Amino acid sequence: MNLLIIILGALIFIVIAIAKFKIHPFITLILAAIMVGFLMDLEGVVILDKISEGFGKTLSSIGIIIGFGAIIGTFLEKSGGTATIAKYLLSVIGDKKSPLAINLTGILVSIPVFCDSAFIILSSLNKALSKKTGISVTVFAVALSTGLYVSHVFVPPTPGPLAAAAALEADLGLVIIMGLFIALPTAFAGYLWAVKFGSKLTQNTPKIGNELEQVFENKANILVVFLPIVMPIIFIGLRSMAKYSSHPFGDGMIADTLSFVGHPLSALFIGMLLTLLLVDKKIPVKERWSWVSHALQEAGVIILITGAGGAFGSILRSGNVGDLIQAQFTDLEVGIFLPFILAALLKTAQGSSTVAIFTAATIISPMMDVLGLDSEISRALTVLAIGAGSMTVSHINDSYFWVVSQFSGMNTKTTIKMHTMATLIQGIVAILLLSFFQVILN
Repeated sequence: MNLLIIILGALIFIVIAIAKFKIHPFITLILAAIMVGFLMDLEGVVILDKISEGFGKTLSSIGIIIGFGAIIGTFLEKSGGTATIAKYLLSVIGDKKSPLAINLTGILVSIPVFCDSAFIILSSLNKALSKKTGISVTVFAVALSTGLYVSHVFVPPTPGPLAAAAALEADLGLVIIMGLFIALPTAFAGYLWAVKFGSKLTQNTPKIGNELEQVFENKANILVVFLPIVMPIIFIGLRSMAKYSSHPFGDGMIADTLSFVGHPLSALFIGMLLTLLLVDKKIPVKERWSWVSHALQEAGVIILITGAGGAFGSILRSGNVGDLIQAQFTDLEVGIFLPFILAALLKTAQGSSTVAIFTAATIISPMMDVLGLDSEISRALTVLAIGAGSMTVSHINDSYFWVVSQFSGMNTKTTIKMHTMATLIQGIVAILLLSFFQVILN
């Protein structure tokens, strides 16, 4: 059977299994790997070996990192660190530009905290600020949802881009640095959409009491809150710089130290330890450890899905997918647009950005050379192109869509007009920026 038909059939199976029959992505990806293996005429034992190999290889590089990242996010969430970040940015930017402050808060908070959880945590702040400033709560809701979304798909250690970087063998430091550069203007595009169209919607101004004071009751030091987020990013970025051919830090002890502390495993471990500074000493030790257990339960699901994506990719690589793509697209310079389109189709069809990123990265991985994306810069750009696709678009089959709708008081029609359309604009802005960077940097 033609390999292209097999791959298309597998994609359709993945989408239908997850979106229509609600089969867990972990089981779906393993079933898809087995199905594709048999259709490619691989022996049963070979299929199992390839699945085990792909699963283990993927998790050997990022499994522990995902666990550390989940702990950082949970401790920031439980300790009130997210509200502290919002309070600080509001004090700097002011009430008149408070939607922009909320947008920037989203970018920072969603690096360690999942976007849906972060939106729920900060939704009371949206309502309180709407009452205080007279600005429609829709503006705040979309400014926050779009700010949270960009880090969710662009900036490791969020599991999606982290797994994509591992699958495509991209330099994590480059992905983080370039991801932040793309995240800022993409989030700003969402903010502009929110202000332009959300300001006209005033019918859902909330009736609330003292939520603003309740949200800001935490007294955590802003420096202490920023450290667990910023320090791992700095360490990983410095490690990437240390590996440049010009050796900016030399070849001695400084370079060796940066190579150690900037390794993603070390950097996230340091970030995890720093989160302990956020915890109020009055909180019982037993409760603190329960936070760790909660974080690892969330991480376990992501780790299994990531490993299953690696298993699926291992099967695809056995079929010489790269040669197939070279034959089909030899005269077309699709570049980073193919990863973007693939991720966008997966996202729109089945709803989950994380699953779209995992699946798209798995499929694109064997094609990097023939697509002309085998340089360090191109690999990082491809990770971000997949991220851009995975946010295009968030609509009714996406759990995040309903979180935004229900916790901001928007009906379905308004949420589609404001949130869904904003994610479409963001995806287009992001891929255009990435295309520009590809031309300039290459």
